[in-house]
Amino acid sequence: MKRVLLFFSLILIFILNIIPLNAYAYSYGDPNEEKVAEVYKQMKEKLNQEPPNFAEAKAIFETVKEEIDMHMGPEPSQAVLKAMEEKDKEIVIKDMEKILVLNIARRLENIEKNFNEYDTSKRLLAKAFATYEALSPVVQAKDAALDKQMKGEFDRALQSLGNPGLFGVGKKESNIDEFKKSKEEILTSMQKEFKLKSLEVGHFSESATEQAKQSEGTGKKEWTDLSKMKNWIPIIVLIVVIAGVIIYTTAKKKK
Repeated sequence: MKRVLLFFSLILIFILNIIPLNAYAYSYGDPNEEKVAEVYKQMKEKLNQEPPNFAEAKAIFETVKEEIDMHMGPEPSQAVLKAMEEKDKEIVIKDMEKILVLNIARRLENIEKNFNEYDTSKRLLAKAFATYEALSPVVQAKDAALDKQMKGEFDRALQSLGNPGLFGVGKKESNIDEFKKSKEEILTSMQKEFKLKSLEVGHFSESATEQAKQSEGTGKKEWTDLSKMKNWIPIIVLIVVIAGVIIYTTAKKKK
């Protein structure tokens, strides 16, 4: 009997080691890191040094320049680099803030185009909100009420995506009209707040196929999303093994 219990224990240890903890800790709408927003924060930190460290700020910006050029055209990057050459800290920061607004617009536009792709839409909204969070202190310093309103609109946009539920439990229908209302409110307010003439960001589109490619590139595992049936297989196996151990030991005790 001891050998059987040891065998089951080894199986349990093996299964627990191959299932990441975040498979259990997955939560609806956890934001992914948005690289452009992170670069903005890092650049701002360097530029707020005394004296401003333009060299390091430029090196940090170069890590996302190609991505910005691809999605937004060359003009935004050219403006940032020109301001850095002229050592104009305030203009660099303002131009980066405008890039973040364009990034939010790009994410929200792509959600509307892929609205029925729940996983893609949720991921893009998380990235849009992560971008807004980088701008939130700036908005709050000028207008705390607007900052609160924007966060509320992001929350309403999230609710509008609905929820496919798990095995049909907790299912909530999506509502694209509600999403469009929140999207319009967010973009109109951000365009006015950061004084952008236009929010046109090209025709780049992110589909479920591109999501899979990004997951491979970043090492993120889709199987941590428990809204998908296939991701429950390791957990079901674990439950079966535990149940087997309990039944076996109980039967032995009765004998």
